[in-house]
Amino acid sequence: MGRFALGYYDRVAGEQRFVPFESVTFDADRPGFFSIVDVEGLTRHIPLHRVRTVYRDGAVIWARPERTD
Repeated sequence: MGRFALGYYDRVAGEQRFVPFESVTFDADRPGFFSIVDVEGLTRHIPLHRVRTVYRDGAVIWARPERTD
């Protein structure tokens, strides 16, 4: 139970974006990706390696280690 969200790195914007988990879809034909529909109504396919944080009720429950290179 709880409200979950993903924080992923958006290459175009150059920043982390946040999306509620209930708006995320997974397609068996695209393993390694999740999909969202953006504000223009376009479906975006984001690689899972861009996920940086996972939130539950606004608190970080998982974070990818920061890069040191």
